[in-house]
Amino acid sequence: MDTDKIDMNQLKKFKHEVTRFMMAYKFALDKMDTKIDILKQEFEYIHEYNPIEHVSSRLKSPESLLTKIQRKKIPLSLNGIKEQVHDIAGIRITCSFLSDIYTISDMIQRQKDLQVIEMKDYIASPKPNGYRSLHLIVEVPVFMSDREIHVYVEVQIRTIAMDFWASLEHKIFYKYNKTIPTRLVNELKEAAESASALDYKMETIHKEVTNIKAAQDEEESLRSLNWNNETFKLPSGLLQSILGGEKPSS
Repeated sequence: MDTDKIDMNQLKKFKHEVTRFMMAYKFALDKMDTKIDILKQEFEYIHEYNPIEHVSSRLKSPESLLTKIQRKKIPLSLNGIKEQVHDIAGIRITCSFLSDIYTISDMIQRQKDLQVIEMKDYIASPKPNGYRSLHLIVEVPVFMSDREIHVYVEVQIRTIAMDFWASLEHKIFYKYNKTIPTRLVNELKEAAESASALDYKMETIHKEVTNIKAAQDEEESLRSLNWNNETFKLPSGLLQSILGGEKPSS
């Protein structure tokens, strides 16, 4: 009877620790979601351009986590799992253009309460199958009622084109455990190259349009005069007279 009681107490303690363990990741994910939402709203209300198109987050299910632990032969201890499995909590940020990826990455890395543990740039060095994205492993402090816990959150930042390719690649080969024919591997990589070329083309067009707009805005600003909190547009005839000077008499 005493043995059964001890076993039940151990089981209760284990369940309590596992619940606290998973809650810490949920709270870390909530914290990251809030941080990114603040940045998104700041861009919407203050800046003229918002680089964040879409944000999604997910917490690994116990079944998925257990499968990964068994596959990688990770010791069955909470501390061992924490140190060796860095994608229990994950957040994905989809942006418009390539340059936005690094802008958002810099903003996240400047957060004083976050520490970037690892960065993998699959844009500069794509995976063999063509996959592209920027991955950050961020250590997030979580303040519980009686302790402070630090857990890892994986942040993936990619463009719309990268996300389109990755989502369909995952859907095509979901739960497909057999060897993929070389021809299909090559076609998949070609599709990734096409998506990358589209990213670079749209980035170039975006920069050119931005430069054109900036030049037009500057010209518009020079053609107007601010006085006493009011803006007056200078007549073209007056500008030509001032800038061109008097015409020489014949």
